[in-house]
Amino acid sequence: MTVIDDVLAVNDAFYAAHELRDIDAMREVWEHAARVVCVHPGWPILRGWELVEGSWAQIFAGAGRTQFILTNQSIDVGEDLAWVTLEENLVDRGETHAIAATNIFALTADGWRMIAHQGSPVMAVLG
Repeated sequence: MTVIDDVLAVNDAFYAAHELRDIDAMREVWEHAARVVCVHPGWPILRGWELVEGSWAQIFAGAGRTQFILTNQSIDVGEDLAWVTLEENLVDRGETHAIAATNIFALTADGWRMIAHQGSPVMAVLG
């Protein structure tokens, strides 16, 4: 496997954990450190693993089932950082919503771990 394959595997694990509402799987994806940051659509900035983990627990406790169709994916890899930009086509309760997302990963002693996720609703399509 290449470095790109490794990063994409962790990125895929992030969305699988989200779809399955599996907090243990989500914990495996993230670095557990003060530097992590997460911005869910419509939420304030969450800094630090404790707040980020709590947000996932809250989301997973909610009603409904979430499915992602990932499109327009691009990956860039540096020496010890990688970032994936993509569109999350979120299917929830029969509706589809487009979210522009950026996921940032750091190479740690445990392999690639997510250190930042930001999702922003797409309000309009540019022509």
